[in-house]
Amino acid sequence: MSLLRALVVDDEHLARRGLVMRLAGIEGIEVVGECKNGEEALAAIQNDAPDVMFLDIQMPGLTGFDVVQRLQADTMPSIVFVTAFDAYALDAFRVNAVDYLLKPLEEDRLRESVARVRNLHAARDAAAEKAQLLELVVSLGGAAAGGEGGPPSLDTPGFLPIKDDGEIHFVPLDLIEWVDAAGDYMCVHADNETHILRSTMKELLRRLSDARFLRIHRSTVVNQNFIARVQPHPSGDYGITLHNGTQLKVSRGQRDTIKALISR
Repeated sequence: MSLLRALVVDDEHLARRGLVMRLAGIEGIEVVGECKNGEEALAAIQNDAPDVMFLDIQMPGLTGFDVVQRLQADTMPSIVFVTAFDAYALDAFRVNAVDYLLKPLEEDRLRESVARVRNLHAARDAAAEKAQLLELVVSLGGAAAGGEGGPPSLDTPGFLPIKDDGEIHFVPLDLIEWVDAAGDYMCVHADNETHILRSTMKELLRRLSDARFLRIHRSTVVNQNFIARVQPHPSGDYGITLHNGTQLKVSRGQRDTIKALISR
């Protein structure tokens, strides 16, 4: 069992202490830092590189959502929001939080949340190993060499090659609905399946150099062919609903992209 490194962020001292004590009773997780505000949290993430951050939402100065928005994808730990209010749950999952815990914390829910984070990191580690194996196969010249009647090559247009279970899956771009990023790992959602790909967002966008794919957030790309609705909010922000019901948030920096889409 790999050790999870945790950061606890809450402006209330007693809340931090209580959570740290509860985490101490769970095997395989170590608290590497405590922060009382968002600025301290951003510095601690850079210095301590935690695997998971237990993050309060309502804090003086930067809120928990402000902290998440300021993080770069390559330094983003798994986020578990811990709050006394249930009104933020939908927004929490829109920023790809792993879990949302309500105070006062229940022991079983905290353990369930830690297990959820552990499973996510195990999947990412497996994806990293698969990516290394794929690189080795390619370097040895053992990758599939497309051709008439054969499988696609790694550079065949119209496909995204993803290594999974010792095989290379060529996912048709037409089937990719949306992609969300977690550090250097991309969750590719296609045809009711989720494939994990080790890649930076910049590299993925290069491989998805197709007009149908729109970047709507620093960690989200969507295939516009699967967009069912675009919902403007009174604040000036936009939300997107896909045909399968998935709801995605458009960042403020990408609003012009969506405005151009709906004005066609």
